Amino acid sequence: MQTAVLDDLNNKTRVLRMSTMVNPHFAPLWNTKCPYILAHGGRGSFKSSVISMKLVTMMKKVIKAGYKANVICVMDNLNHIHDAVYMQIDQALDWLHCGNEFEFYTSPMRIVQKRTGSTFYFYGADDPKKLKSNTIRDIIAVWYEEAANMKGREVFDQGNPTFIRHKSPAVENVKIFYSYNPPRNPYEWINEWVTECENDPEYFVDSSTYLDDELGFTTDQQLRLIEQYKKTDYDYYRWLYLGEVVGLGTNIYNMSQFHRMEHIPDSDHVASLYFSADTGHAVSATAVSAYGILAAPDELGKPRAVLLDTYYYSPEGKVHKKAPSELSPEIHDFVTRIEEQYGLSAWQKTMDSAEAALRNQYFNDFGDEWHPVHKLKKGDMIDNVHSLLARDGFYYLPTPNNLKYFIAQHERYQWDENTLQSDDPKVVKVDDHTCDNFQYFCLDNKADLGLEW
Repeated sequence: MQTAVLDDLNNKTRVLRMSTMVNPHFAPLWNTKCPYILAHGGRGSFKSSVISMKLVTMMKKVIKAGYKANVICVMDNLNHIHDAVYMQIDQALDWLHCGNEFEFYTSPMRIVQKRTGSTFYFYGADDPKKLKSNTIRDIIAVWYEEAANMKGREVFDQGNPTFIRHKSPAVENVKIFYSYNPPRNPYEWINEWVTECENDPEYFVDSSTYLDDELGFTTDQQLRLIEQYKKTDYDYYRWLYLGEVVGLGTNIYNMSQFHRMEHIPDSDHVASLYFSADTGHAVSATAVSAYGILAAPDELGKPRAVLLDTYYYSPEGKVHKKAPSELSPEIHDFVTRIEEQYGLSAWQKTMDSAEAALRNQYFNDFGDEWHPVHKLKKGDMIDNVHSLLARDGFYYLPTPNNLKYFIAQHERYQWDENTLQSDDPKVVKVDDHTCDNFQYFCLDNKADLGLEW
């Protein structure tokens, strides 16, 4: 891993010292002869950066030998690719000073070497037919980024035989790379799968964390943020940054991370306003919470969110249960009151995508659309909330409904013990409506809350 010899479009040779760009920890991964390379670990370990640079150097080496070279990059969903693996390859080309040799396309997404047509192709695993029916030839490598987010190992079983069959004659094996951060739940399919891979000589398995950064790529600001997580929620730090499979426990949240704020400080104010709704009307409660992001970030520059108030209606025990036509004006009155109180119009109003009746009713009544959030697995949505809480980024005002419903429901929020030993654990679905709308708020506003990574 000492040097990489790269030729540009004019056949000028450039020698790069990879030992200054790739941490020593990754030398075995870089040099392994194993056809399957599985890299997991904590956030900020630079494993994805290393794989992206390895793929670029592999392509350049094959091109230099006079062959065409294609690389397949796969993520769980095509919609996620551009801001993740596509940009990672783009960045690697820049690091290796060869970006000007490539053309960049977004529809469909691909990055093409101008002289030879060698290409990085990008697929979503949500369309398995494209993986199985791939007709691209001269493949030298495949990269499954964020592999833990895929539905199961069958994604690999469907795609890999096709990719391997279309191997470039320039390589002995198609290199298959997998990278991911381990889920908390030890019974997630990928945690069990990697245990099998560790005993297979065809697989090279690497575990890395930010502590393996000997070259000092991690910034001081990142290190301060990591220390904050470590201080406020050690188990979350172990999972997020050390890549440990810490388990779920029974209680979902640490309530000491829900910080009571008696009032918005005079030195601060609500800069943007959000509403999030979990609805049930006929058979279960409807909970709409108003959230704000404060103007002053925390000491690390991260946004701080505050729960302002909650609207709550439960049909339990009522002979007459409110229809969407009755709930719509009540919710609108709540929204209007909060907007007037804080002198802001809502930046985003979020509602469960499965709830069409109330969304349609509200639009018919007021010409205003709620954004339908596309839910993820319950554990993934809860992880967003954990991330906000673990950096001390969440506060609540002690309004009667916030205390009676929001805080009380989060205190009782638990995993269903009968489902913990599965790859899709469930929560106890009792009085969890504010818990759901909090998850929708975090999911639908990840960028505003600084939860994107």
